[in-house]
Amino acid sequence: MLSAKNLDQKGRWRNKTVAFRVSPGEDEVIEAKVRMTGLTKQDYITRRLLENEITVLGNPRVFKGLKDQMKEIINQLERITSGEEVSDDLMEIMRFMLRIMDEMRNESR
Repeated sequence: MLSAKNLDQKGRWRNKTVAFRVSPGEDEVIEAKVRMTGLTKQDYITRRLLENEITVLGNPRVFKGLKDQMKEIINQLERITSGEEVSDDLMEIMRFMLRIMDEMRNESR
């Protein structure tokens, strides 16, 4: 089966498929970052792979993604009992969220 042809914002045909495998933890981190940026997964991964800057602009989709992710972080933190460590994946998600929120705060000044 051939992939569908799509025009991107620059008028280029996107008709190549790139696929790769990730662990469940890596998928969780990728999905969380995609939700918090408001981008499609395709756009997020393409920008990251091409080392393009990702600018997150506050809009309802981004705010919903941040709100939902914060709820998940709170749930995860509530499950951690004293003495247990926070997973590296959760730490990565929290760092990313803080970067987004800091950038949004700086833009509003």
